[in-house]
Amino acid sequence: MNRLLVRDLAQLVTPAGTGAPLRGRELGEVELVSDAFVLCEEGRIAAAGPMQGLPSGLGELDELDGRGLVAIPGLVDCHTHACFAGDRVDEFSLRAAGASYEELHAAGSGILSTVRATRAAGEQALTDAVRRHRAWMLRAGPTTFEAKSGYGLDKDTELAQLRAVRAAGGIPTWLGAHAVPPEHPDADAYLDFALAEVLPEAARLAEAADVFLERGAFDAARARRYLTAAAGSGLALRLHGDQFTEHGAIPLAVELGARSVDHLEATGPAGVATLAASDVTGVLLPACALFLDRPMPPARALVEAGAAIALATDFNPGSSFTESLPLVCSLAATQLHLSPEQALGAATVNAAHVLGRADRKGRIAPGYDADLTLLDAPDWRYLAYHFGHDHVVAVVLAGERAKLG
Repeated sequence: MNRLLVRDLAQLVTPAGTGAPLRGRELGEVELVSDAFVLCEEGRIAAAGPMQGLPSGLGELDELDGRGLVAIPGLVDCHTHACFAGDRVDEFSLRAAGASYEELHAAGSGILSTVRATRAAGEQALTDAVRRHRAWMLRAGPTTFEAKSGYGLDKDTELAQLRAVRAAGGIPTWLGAHAVPPEHPDADAYLDFALAEVLPEAARLAEAADVFLERGAFDAARARRYLTAAAGSGLALRLHGDQFTEHGAIPLAVELGARSVDHLEATGPAGVATLAASDVTGVLLPACALFLDRPMPPARALVEAGAAIALATDFNPGSSFTESLPLVCSLAATQLHLSPEQALGAATVNAAHVLGRADRKGRIAPGYDADLTLLDAPDWRYLAYHFGHDHVVAVVLAGERAKLG
């Protein structure tokens, strides 16, 4: 039997309760145990609590010394674009000199430049890239990650991206409607191709479908067509929405019962109210807003209205080149005005809810997957408080200590 005891932890901290997603007051509630242990068996948490309650007669097992360390649930990154080739450092330099993201996109830079590099890479190189990016994520604390396609926009590369994400242990999302590639005359012609030629096989590889609903990408009518077809093939639904403009993403997400609508930098009061009255989670990506020098999403208004929110990195080469969820938690506290407790719940339980895994990820509790992030810090709130510092010293993944090479 695979058994691991993490013992003598200075602190064990987990979002309180058992439900998901967390909203309002519940989002900010945590359980804290000092001088704690976590017992892992066969990849699941068998017991957790104060050391004085550690069961006796445990027999042979591996031990991890947690003295001076803090255990939080393995972080969950529910929105990344981790499968890509090349980089966009030239574009970064141009943007730093004054070019806007939309101007670069219209000129053939942006997404389409990564499409060219990703198509040219080949499946093995893409698999290697996701594994490399996965290693970066593990060192930053996330034990579960989602990654999207959308840098192929042809059949072979889109499917290769989804397979590469699976091979690296990620949760694949088909972002078939990310942009219109140059070989298609318009968005309608591209969707004709994607839904007829790519969707049948993508639906066997992916868990969800995503669309970029934005000016210059796909409008609400075309997004509805794409998402309706994806839902008919058994995929959960997600949307990129309200990143630069409000073009109907939130009403469409609510209408179709999407799991999430992500970005929300441009969301106004009506959108906040609509989202708060729904079962759709708003995934906030403050690192992207910072990277692009855009307004931050209205996190505090969403929480106060009762909306479910999650946090993610949006890791990608063009608009959020970071794999660090701890950095995102810092931005959540300093820029979104969330408490450290709210940031933790948004990056664990609620992020797991977006991925359909809140029944087994995002908490330190018996029966949950034995995924832990261990911090070398005097207080768990250093996760957000110590801006940009790497406090992660160990990660437990499915009950085993992961190699952070």
